[in-house]
Amino acid sequence: MMSNSAPGPHLNRRLFLKASAATGGGLVINLALGPNFSASASADFAPNAFIRIGRNGLVTLVMPQVEMGQGIYTAQAMLLAEELEVALDDVRLEHAPVNEELYSHPMFSRQMTGGSASIRAFWTPLREAGATARTLLIQAAAKAWNVDPAACRAEAGFVIDDSGKRRAYGELVDIAASLPAPSSETVKLKSPENFKLLGTAAKRLDTPGKVDGSLKYGIDAFPVGTKIAAIAISPVLGGKPKSVNEQTALAIKGVRQVVLTDSAVAVVADHTGAAKKGLKAAAVEWDDGPNAQVSSADIVQHLESESRKPGAIARSEGDVERALASASQPIDAVYQLPFLSHAAMEPMNCTVHVREDACELWVGTQNLSAAKTAAATITGLEPEKIIINNHIVGGGFGRRLEVDGIIHAVKVAMHVNGPVKVIWSREEDIQHGYYRPYYYDRMSGGIDEQGNPVAWIHRVSGSSIFSRIAPAAMANGVDPDGVEGAAHPPYKFPAIQVEFKQVEPQGVLTSWWRGVGPAHNVFVVESFIDELAAAANADPIEYRKRLLTDNPRALKVLELAAEKAEWGKPLAARQGRGVAVQFAFGTYLAMIADATVEGDGAVRITRIVTAVDCGLIVNPDTVAAQMEGGALYGLTAALYGAITLKDGRVEQSNFDNYLPLRIEEAPHVETHIVPSAEPPGGIGETATSAVFPAVANAIFSATGRRVRTLPVNSEELKKT
Repeated sequence: MMSNSAPGPHLNRRLFLKASAATGGGLVINLALGPNFSASASADFAPNAFIRIGRNGLVTLVMPQVEMGQGIYTAQAMLLAEELEVALDDVRLEHAPVNEELYSHPMFSRQMTGGSASIRAFWTPLREAGATARTLLIQAAAKAWNVDPAACRAEAGFVIDDSGKRRAYGELVDIAASLPAPSSETVKLKSPENFKLLGTAAKRLDTPGKVDGSLKYGIDAFPVGTKIAAIAISPVLGGKPKSVNEQTALAIKGVRQVVLTDSAVAVVADHTGAAKKGLKAAAVEWDDGPNAQVSSADIVQHLESESRKPGAIARSEGDVERALASASQPIDAVYQLPFLSHAAMEPMNCTVHVREDACELWVGTQNLSAAKTAAATITGLEPEKIIINNHIVGGGFGRRLEVDGIIHAVKVAMHVNGPVKVIWSREEDIQHGYYRPYYYDRMSGGIDEQGNPVAWIHRVSGSSIFSRIAPAAMANGVDPDGVEGAAHPPYKFPAIQVEFKQVEPQGVLTSWWRGVGPAHNVFVVESFIDELAAAANADPIEYRKRLLTDNPRALKVLELAAEKAEWGKPLAARQGRGVAVQFAFGTYLAMIADATVEGDGAVRITRIVTAVDCGLIVNPDTVAAQMEGGALYGLTAALYGAITLKDGRVEQSNFDNYLPLRIEEAPHVETHIVPSAEPPGGIGETATSAVFPAVANAIFSATGRRVRTLPVNSEELKKT
């Protein structure tokens, strides 16, 4: 997904407040976030967060971010509840409607969720929203009692004065709504030492609904009269339907119509079974188009050739060529990482009702802005005529930043009278993704007689996501995501040069994948650091410590991880321990993995220890959960993940040949948090990035064989 490894935007900004009577009574807080929130100085936008407080005392937070399992509904509600002085159980949540003026993400200038940035972006705004509401309620009580507001305080949903009088928030909202906006000097945020809720382990607000089934995902949406469509998309990118047996499909009971679009065939029916049978009966034949001969071997050969050419300079400090020539031992390596599918549990789906005057969608998406634009473009309707009912997402990982699933659904719905739900099969989902790019990285370095690095050269070769998504973000040919985690590793080098070589694969679409640039660059950087340590005959932990003397936060997580993992404790034969350190998404992380390599080459990861400094913490349980989930997601890819092509077609189709990690393979994951007063960092993608090199370095420790190409090749490890 989109990423930004900076600690986050500067959050001191103008506060605009409007208090007004809500429909049915109550207080509405419209918090407008000032222009300093923009990710670029030239951007012109005003994202907003809304709070509703009813006469019953319940607080409604209209969520600007979508829940994808990362715990953001609970975390953002905690920010609000802390400053508002209410119990977390008293906060209710609503999905934000599509409205870029109100809900654009401050760092991305889009109404979207991604980049492990939900807390980084909304840490201050949501707290200010709560503090503003608290201030108004205190002023309302003081006015009713005719006392000085300084004699009143808020506590547990009540305003209490020095004499002991108390009034519930619900009794005060009408008075509060009539008051003028408090000045920014009047609205005081709590100091961290006074937090009651933030930093504590809170139960997730979305768990009960997931357990009892009341929480609805996009795939659960069923507007009245909904029909079901099964879809087949051209198996080769750029292909189109050549022939369709429409009459045979329509002969299936329950099938209502067959819809052909530019690149797909959909069978619309009364229920899923009929739609799938009808699609099979349609016996679609395809015109494969210009990409019919594309293979993985062709793509890799192209990358290998292009990677030998100079790339655009992302960072250059010192004379790397001269430093490399002075090295007592030069070291070169090539690393490769494959295309990866997101393989979310909830396959792509979208329900659409196209009417003459509007287009309404029911979907779970990370990118409401792009969804609205796509629907408006296809239907020809004005953007304000696009209605999107966003839902909780059953796995995003960046896949639902893309709106191709919505585009297909709207195109089908244009031919259907009434709402239609287009659901991709698992095979369509895996074989028609926007994949994590294939990366081919060349590393050159050297050490002096003491083993210290004297030069570091890193050339990243791969697809540029930004050149497609946001060309303006490309600076002198450098994709900022393509070099994130590479251009500024946590270590200090006397001479460093990092390049980006854009190489677009034929016949493959690429996009964000959980961890984005760091998920590939941290693997390369931390693997190559390990190679330098081995060349210097140094312990991998001690070697990293040498290079982190000017980076105390990175050093601290490394030391804590080493202590908790019992680094240095002897291991049995064919067992190894590997380490990785990273700074990404505003968070410092060290991870240590324990690996056992069996005689047949099978790799079993038995334990993962993480130490994380993510700044000020909202919910430590969420941090631990994201470390566990991210590590296991990344471990799946490290051991098994690879999308390959033959004759223009993706060869993998379901979980039998695009393997997920099995329960019995999951290691124990420990999380240790370094207390920090720094601004919050992101946690949703950090562990995914770190696990690749931690595992590869553990395999080297166990076998002496370097893993430079992922996924891990068990056949190669048999030879050790």
